[in-house]
Amino acid sequence: MKKRRRTGLQGSFSICILSVLLLIFCAATSFGQAEKDKNAPASKPFVLGEIIEIQSTELSEKRTLNIYLPEGYNPADTARYPVVYLLDGSADEDFIHIVGLFQFNNFSWINRVPKSIIVGIANVDRKRDFTFPTTIAADLKNNPTTGKSDRFISFIQKELQLYIAQKYKTNASKMIIGQSLGGLLATEILFKKPSLFNKYIIISPSLWWDNGSLLNAKPELLEKTFNQKTEIYIGVGKEGLAPTQIPHVMEVDANLLVEKIKGSESKNVKVYYDYLPEEDHATVTHQAVFNALRILYPVQKAN
Repeated sequence: MKKRRRTGLQGSFSICILSVLLLIFCAATSFGQAEKDKNAPASKPFVLGEIIEIQSTELSEKRTLNIYLPEGYNPADTARYPVVYLLDGSADEDFIHIVGLFQFNNFSWINRVPKSIIVGIANVDRKRDFTFPTTIAADLKNNPTTGKSDRFISFIQKELQLYIAQKYKTNASKMIIGQSLGGLLATEILFKKPSLFNKYIIISPSLWWDNGSLLNAKPELLEKTFNQKTEIYIGVGKEGLAPTQIPHVMEVDANLLVEKIKGSESKNVKVYYDYLPEEDHATVTHQAVFNALRILYPVQKAN
């Protein structure tokens, strides 16, 4: 009996020793991990810009803006900056890569474009905002919310541009970038409210909308008396037929737009056409904007 009791005591003692060793090991491991975490490099968010919501009376809704401020921007400085208004400006649309193009072209060893404020206008209903009323019954049936571009243009003119001018240090230079339906809207603004911007980057514009009726307009910028210096880049890829029952070819419509603008009697209007055969409707935007910046901001040769 004594021998068996001694064995039991020894077993209990061994279990206690193992428990103590396990606790020591766990404590040492936790301490080591804590020391490792303490010495690990601290992480912090990579901030590309700021997100702002504004209430629009013209649109009767809140709109989200993604804002990029260039390196060195300081509200206390006297420096003022051009503003680039980007349609389809959500984070999951064109905002990030377009900001990257401007930032790249701002590098001191390139210095092609002026440091600029980028205003990305996030979408709510782009078909509603970027199209004027159509007379094509099939298009209206398939896209019942369309035809409210006049409200969106009023939002830009009466609310957005004023808000940006009051909040940020801006100068008189204003650019708009739009592709596809965004290119249609940019063209409509160019024809109906040309003074809202002095630089237009229009890419693969959906001029087929309402059977190309916008191409029949007689805009102010074609008149000899138009006195605002305005530069227009129009780019299009190898895109072919538009998604319409009435045949329209994207490249042909873009060419027609260019030729129409070339007919301006004003010496203040310049238009540049860029055909990108290696790109299609899905891929054209990035390369087109890169090309546009090179064309609109040519390198000044030293005398």
